[in-house]
Amino acid sequence: MLAAVSDRGLFITMQAIRRQLMAMPCDLYSVHLIHHASKRAFPGERLWTASDLTRSAVVRFLRLRNSEGCDIYIRPYADDQNAGYILLDLDHANPKILEAMCIDGHDPCVLLRTSPGHLQAWIHVSTLPLQPGEATAIGKQLARAYGADLASTDWRHLGRLAGFTNRKPQRCIRGFAPWVRVLHAHAGLARLANDLLESARTGMTTADAVDCEPSAGCRTPRSSRVVPALTEAGAIFVYQRWIGRWQIRQRFAQPDWSIVDLWVARQLLRLSIPTEQVKAVLRLGSPHFPRDHADPEDYLHRTLTRATFSGLSPRPVCSMPANTPSMEIDSNASSSSIGQQMI
Repeated sequence: MLAAVSDRGLFITMQAIRRQLMAMPCDLYSVHLIHHASKRAFPGERLWTASDLTRSAVVRFLRLRNSEGCDIYIRPYADDQNAGYILLDLDHANPKILEAMCIDGHDPCVLLRTSPGHLQAWIHVSTLPLQPGEATAIGKQLARAYGADLASTDWRHLGRLAGFTNRKPQRCIRGFAPWVRVLHAHAGLARLANDLLESARTGMTTADAVDCEPSAGCRTPRSSRVVPALTEAGAIFVYQRWIGRWQIRQRFAQPDWSIVDLWVARQLLRLSIPTEQVKAVLRLGSPHFPRDHADPEDYLHRTLTRATFSGLSPRPVCSMPANTPSMEIDSNASSSSIGQQMI
């Protein structure tokens, strides 16, 4: 009887591993076993192929270590580069996060539930290895957009392997460790993968280099700020960056996007972004635009008019954190770095 139960558990784990790895193919995977209580890694680095990881002997070994308190982690391996996969650690994620990411063109190839209310997503952005800086920049961009853990965005961060238990005591349910389950698995690049790569390579995500509140003594005079042409990818990036900062998707199950539009418009106008550029951000970046607006251009005009007169604007959808910086417009920016000026 015990052998039958063990074999069934082995089969379920092998199926989960296969499903995850088929959706995030790579020549080699780096597997790490870390004992939760002691925080010590199991000796030795393990570089295994997908075939290795689905051998019954290997799975039995991992299941044994997992039962002894080790968490099982994995990442696609590309030596000293990133293999083209970006990990997002989504704590307390909105149940509709997968739908939102797909709408935004950032559809994950794998979505795992690591414990109730806690998700991890792998986004495939490149078939070629990425430089560490590029991968980290994309990770931070996506983490800000979807409220993921910014501390888990480095280029070689480890994610959990499906089919094993999460050994963190705080994740236990009635004394039992929850299983890491595959919620979604579909191989392929994210729809806007190329835009994410371009954003990283043009410095769009180097926010810290240009953070500056208008009232904090920015060195570039407002009158000299130049705003180049805006692309659809740039508009989406700018809009997503702001709703990520305000944690709109995490705080509101069904956001009123008209109110969010107003707040994005107010922030961009505060940075002296030209009105036509602000309209373009809303037109191209606001979710499901034009929604149910019969006259989209009239809606944009009315929204910008209300945003201009802050004293007449309605109660905000959420308060802006005091430590959230705005960004200085770079007068020497190229047309490919539009997002850097508005975020």
